[in-house]
Amino acid sequence: MDREYASRIELGLRVIVTAGAAGIGRVIVEALHTYGAHIHVCDIDADAIANLNSSLPEVGTTVADVADANQVDQFFTEAESHLGGLDVLVNNAGIAGPTASIDAISPEEWERTVAVNLNGHFYCARRATPLLRNSDNAVMINISSVAGRLGFQNRTPYAATKWGIIGFTQSLAKELGPEGIRVNAILPGMVEGPRIERVISARAKTMGQSEAEVKTEMLSNVSLRRTVAPNDVAEMVLFLCSSGARNISGQSLSVCGNVETM
Repeated sequence: MDREYASRIELGLRVIVTAGAAGIGRVIVEALHTYGAHIHVCDIDADAIANLNSSLPEVGTTVADVADANQVDQFFTEAESHLGGLDVLVNNAGIAGPTASIDAISPEEWERTVAVNLNGHFYCARRATPLLRNSDNAVMINISSVAGRLGFQNRTPYAATKWGIIGFTQSLAKELGPEGIRVNAILPGMVEGPRIERVISARAKTMGQSEAEVKTEMLSNVSLRRTVAPNDVAEMVLFLCSSGARNISGQSLSVCGNVETM
């Protein structure tokens, strides 16, 4: 990011990032930290939290499962104490859910995917909104997926929750816009890392193909024929936090290389 663009990011932004100790969330945290944000994160992985504490000790942390409303309440109590307020919520927490035909998915798998991916967004948004009302640069960013605009064969729970996040985003943009709170969704595509590798492996088993065949097929449906780096998603977060995005709200912004079908 060049200096001119970076100057549009308000120094000292107070930011909460869910699932911020590893994966895409960790990269988002590092990018925000680089530009002077004060950050508090939660993560279900205590080891990842310990690693973040070691690398970026100034970032506040809470071990919490966003699927549990009581744990989210405790997380926000600690975050508010650490940050003294809130300017940005990055609702990043999510799981891949099962890869299977609809009749092979258990109710428990469905409910867990909904609990983390959709309920978790709600629990965090309801706690964040009163804090965001007191900010002069209030932003809520919900992480959805291209599966939230295209659907995803054999990934019904995941796709359903990601579609839900888009509806959640558009509804909140209308509800909170008059109070100056901007609400947008980011729709990543095939993001490099362990999660997409697990998805490819599971899909290969379900479809009776090799992992290489599945990856080649998936990339053939991407116009740019390449995967997305976690930093690409982080850059979009930075943009949405900046004054350059001050009139962007209610949008679903894909960072995917243009996935044509899934």
